[in-house]
Amino acid sequence: MKNIGIISNIEKDSKLKTTLSTVKYIEDKGCFPFLNEFIAYKIDRKELSLKIGEIYKICDLIVVLGGDGTLLSVARQCAPYGKPILGVNLGHLGFLTDVEVSGLYSAIDKCISGDYSTEERMMIEAVILKNGVEMENYTALNDIGITKGSFSRMIHLKTYVNDEYIDTYSADGIIISSPTGSTAYSLSAGGPICAPDVKLLIITPICPHTLYSRSIIVSQDSTVKITILDENQDIILTVDGQQGYKLNLDDEVIIRRSSYHTTLIKTAGKSFFDVLGAKLKE
Repeated sequence: MKNIGIISNIEKDSKLKTTLSTVKYIEDKGCFPFLNEFIAYKIDRKELSLKIGEIYKICDLIVVLGGDGTLLSVARQCAPYGKPILGVNLGHLGFLTDVEVSGLYSAIDKCISGDYSTEERMMIEAVILKNGVEMENYTALNDIGITKGSFSRMIHLKTYVNDEYIDTYSADGIIISSPTGSTAYSLSAGGPICAPDVKLLIITPICPHTLYSRSIIVSQDSTVKITILDENQDIILTVDGQQGYKLNLDDEVIIRRSSYHTTLIKTAGKSFFDVLGAKLKE
């Protein structure tokens, strides 16, 4: 028997019809679905309610009903537990979700029978230092961004790789991306597309004020250090575009490969290049 966690994006499944049908289907298969407390109460199935950490702890796999954004959030929360994630797309075509709603039941059948493959995706972490003291530690699947606020001037970011000075970027910001994140914010800033099984970090300045500034690719074992050189500026560190932390003069951000990884379940037989080809035709 399998315990299966269900994480729903209530904005994309506003009436929770897909959530309800997923719960019933899993139960009909003799397995045990679990929901976070809010969703369980919304569908009047309080007996299925668990705190989010307990879901990741006791469940054999996690079904995410939403889109890439929902899956990114779950990936960060689930990372310490190492549980595989099945992404079900309720929005636009994404790079991370495995199946559309029409293929949900078939995908669940394959998960229960073990007829699926997995992809391990490299994650990255950011450590924020103030006067040499660690203040925060974040984990991301896609990227860590350091960007100016809406009304700020360009910012100045002194950047090192493995303690070797690279450049002081005068720019709107900088993105440090994993291979998975190469098709996200980094791509929109002019960064390269990388296959997700290539282990590396991508450093991409955002709107740099010099013609020679381009993306730099470094190995997965590299450590990137960025020092903030601006005072009284609105500068924000973002994590997968979903979490934020305000940075100040002389703050240091250390970015490197995380010890965690995200395990994505694959049942549909679609490769990264199949999805990429479909996205390029949009």
